[in-house]
Amino acid sequence: MTNDTHSKTLGYLLWIFGFTGAHRFYYGRPVTGTIWFFTFGLLGIGWIVDLFLIPSMDRDADRRFVGGDSNYSVAWLLLTFLGLFGAHRMYIGKWLTGILYLLTGGVFLLGVLYDFWTLNSQISERNFGDRKPA
Repeated sequence: MTNDTHSKTLGYLLWIFGFTGAHRFYYGRPVTGTIWFFTFGLLGIGWIVDLFLIPSMDRDADRRFVGGDSNYSVAWLLLTFLGLFGAHRMYIGKWLTGILYLLTGGVFLLGVLYDFWTLNSQISERNFGDRKPA
């Protein structure tokens, strides 16, 4: 059985905004995502190259992260569009910090930035913890 945790379709949709590093964050590459953000996708060159690298980034993410009840694509869409309101945290069962984000604008944006770096790991830990022993 294949562990298909990430979506190529969402990866390509995020690639459209790839000069911001969105697709790299999604595939669990926060360092290069940050570099892409500050250099506009390495002045557009890295952004174009990534068009061809997305399938390998998708395979790598599928190997690295644990699948389960919490869907990575849903969580990333919630973070991207509703991160300030904590929707992604509530989705993965972190209700207290989700409400805190809701009341503080994602803890004044710093929490949202932290989640761009760590959301894949948070979901993976949640999915691993949800597994029932055989």
